Amino acid sequence: MTGPQDRSHGPDAGSGYYGHPVVKAPVWKPAIALYFFTGGVAGASSTLALAAGLTDNRRLARSALVASAAGIAVSGPLLVADLGRPARFLNMLRVAKPSSPMSVGSWILSAFAPASMLAAVCDVTGRLPRLGRAAAAVAGALGPAVATYTAVLVADTAIPAWHDAYRELPLVFAGSAATSAAGAALAFTPVADAGPARRLAVIGAVLDVGAFRAMEHRLGEVSGPYENGRAGRLARAAEACLAAGAMLVPAAGRRRSAAVAAGALLCTGSLLTRFSVFRAGFESAADPAATIRPQRRRMEGTERPPVTTPTPGSTRARPTSESTVDP
Repeated sequence: MTGPQDRSHGPDAGSGYYGHPVVKAPVWKPAIALYFFTGGVAGASSTLALAAGLTDNRRLARSALVASAAGIAVSGPLLVADLGRPARFLNMLRVAKPSSPMSVGSWILSAFAPASMLAAVCDVTGRLPRLGRAAAAVAGALGPAVATYTAVLVADTAIPAWHDAYRELPLVFAGSAATSAAGAALAFTPVADAGPARRLAVIGAVLDVGAFRAMEHRLGEVSGPYENGRAGRLARAAEACLAAGAMLVPAAGRRRSAAVAAGALLCTGSLLTRFSVFRAGFESAADPAATIRPQRRRMEGTERPPVTTPTPGSTRARPTSESTVDP
């Protein structure tokens, strides 16, 4: 078996520098994967509620408003659980940086959360209806950003499975959010009023699975974590749940039991999609070849030769390249 030093300086150099990973593994806890899911439910549900309100579908609008408020109410504690204490989130609001997905996301959440909760309270209690409608409009407008900003956040790291998927990840998260919002609406809305939710369920499932498959195809060798290992198993389970839920949608238009089952499958598939993406980041960071080989091919494809620096204690030159963004 080849030793670590030989692997790091060999022709492949796919095992990192002296056997160590090239990029840092994420420091996020599993609570963040749940936060991805609950944030998606909250964001997409608020937009569904706004659309239902504009078409005077009050029952669907109320179900979606309550789902949005519940999703964002759970998201706060999940985010604080990862940060350690609430003050760290408040510190992110001291400065607004348009170039930082985390800063932009923090400000969006700060506007979305009170609007979503206020809209739900006003609708359920029947008080201050004008204020409730205004809050629902604000939450509905911010909903797409809340549902997808986390995709931009993870893509803004050095981890190959996330960074190289910057084109498709927002679409994957948008589809996942749509299916979860539709699933919640199907489960808690009378069948006669859930027509828009059924259509959204099919659209979201197709977008989720289609964008995920397109992402795997375009990433090539970097897509390993999405196809194999724990993340790959989660992705295949998510696809199975989404397909089963979409197949139940026609029956969900006739039977309440089918609507609940379809909603549960769609929400489960959305949750598994988020956990698959989350887990793929850890597996990609632990695989040095996912970073070294694509970078080497990009370097070999340029006209400018790679800069070389001598290795201490040796006359051999080691190619160096600019590191990607630090997570």
